[in-house]
Amino acid sequence: MTPSISTFTTRLSDAARIVEASLEALLSDKPASGEIARPPRLMAAMRHAALGGGKRLRPFLTLEAARLFGREGEGPLRAGCAVELLHCYSLVHDDLPSMDDDDLRRGRPTVHKAYDEATAILVGDALQTLAFEVLADPATAPDSAIRSDLVLGLARASGLGGMVGGQLLDLSAEGRYGPAEMDEADVRRLQMMKTGAILTFSVEAGAILGQADQAARGSLVEYGRALGAAFQVADDILDREASAEALGKRTGKDQDKGKATLVDLLGMEGARQECRQLVERADAALDAFGPRAQTLREAVRFVVERQV
Repeated sequence: MTPSISTFTTRLSDAARIVEASLEALLSDKPASGEIARPPRLMAAMRHAALGGGKRLRPFLTLEAARLFGREGEGPLRAGCAVELLHCYSLVHDDLPSMDDDDLRRGRPTVHKAYDEATAILVGDALQTLAFEVLADPATAPDSAIRSDLVLGLARASGLGGMVGGQLLDLSAEGRYGPAEMDEADVRRLQMMKTGAILTFSVEAGAILGQADQAARGSLVEYGRALGAAFQVADDILDREASAEALGKRTGKDQDKGKATLVDLLGMEGARQECRQLVERADAALDAFGPRAQTLREAVRFVVERQV
């Protein structure tokens, strides 16, 4: 039975509240075991970056993927929070004057505007290292092999062959380092690295926690890649059609900087057709899981139909 949109959004909202509470605990002023102190300014800026906004889609995907294999509770929640901390770090650094130079994020001043640029750099550094600390903690998974697999997966998704490498390609697309002409394959590779890799790992983390076999894990990775690609195409569409007030951030950035997107290369209707095809691809990847994967099916539809 297909859940209604209201049922899905309620489930997403409920997960977001749980994740928010867990992030608050992780970002408390009280030093953790082995820490000397947590500077108040740093902690306040980290909370500004990570709390009080966002749909928490990435941890939601981790929670739902783990649930496919009967894994619920603290482990999947902590793994999801680790991915969200990594994601928030990327946003803080992405907003810096040397990157996208944005003043607004989630309807609030970006960290370098609310505090200063040096603090924003340190906030990103601290959120990133905290993400790996959370994954490496036995509280996330008693089995050290599972923790190692999670750390390796997030490192590869977020590092030079994933998000960070994608960010460099994104800067190159602005013409900073030479000619900026990009064809469709270039744009797809950039988006797969910068945005898609972390979204894919968000799903794969659930399979790792659930000790899924190779076939099941591969199916979830394929689903995650389709969802990640759909997310970026939908984001490019929103960037052209939605207002900055609705999105809570500046719109039209790529167009202003002359960066090609799939909307430019395929046209608006072509981009919408791409989204439909990616939904079908994500659906097909979940066939082996049957009705148990219905929430994940709804997640990819939510990604392409969202208005903010």
